Amino acid sequence: MATSPVFEQTYRRYLDQIGAIEHLARAGRLGAGIDGEALVIPLYERIYKVSAARIEALDGGRVTDAVRVILARYVLNCPQRPAQAPDPWVSYREFKDAAPLVFYFKANTNKTLENHFGGRLGLLKQRCRDLGGVEEPHQSYDLSVRFSALPKVPVMLNFNDRDDLFPPACSVLYRKSAESYLDMECLAMTGTLLCGKLLRADST
Repeated sequence: MATSPVFEQTYRRYLDQIGAIEHLARAGRLGAGIDGEALVIPLYERIYKVSAARIEALDGGRVTDAVRVILARYVLNCPQRPAQAPDPWVSYREFKDAAPLVFYFKANTNKTLENHFGGRLGLLKQRCRDLGGVEEPHQSYDLSVRFSALPKVPVMLNFNDRDDLFPPACSVLYRKSAESYLDMECLAMTGTLLCGKLLRADST
């Protein structure tokens, strides 16, 4: 699949910006490893190497434009200090600059998961486990699962299945500190990426 010229230009610009900073010095603050001149960063269980030369998957497979952008922004946005407690869970719409993308996020994440997994709670549980999600007991939800989108960006998926009175309901939450590591577009893409990974087995 050919890469869009716009994405390719953006990608090259991000690589130049990474090359202009001491990116390896950010490893500790990002929860990343180091391999030569590259940062080693997991994104939903798949591991990538990020350097001034390239962004590549450790397994040698294709890296999408969206993943390149997310990883580059994660490195470039790295805050000077970690978040101070408490760091509450919040919905995407609660972030200050999220308003223009709230509809996109809801349609491509929450609603998609509701439509696909409504009445199939057992399947959703299995998909979450396959993706490395950790179930957390929660009295308000049929399923509550924590994922690691990036080392410093955990994601919580809460799901109530349909019953005789209510349709299925899904919410995807982030720690408030996520806005320090990613801009709102990239944060929205982590939700879409999670959704895609949970659905992918049905499209192959």
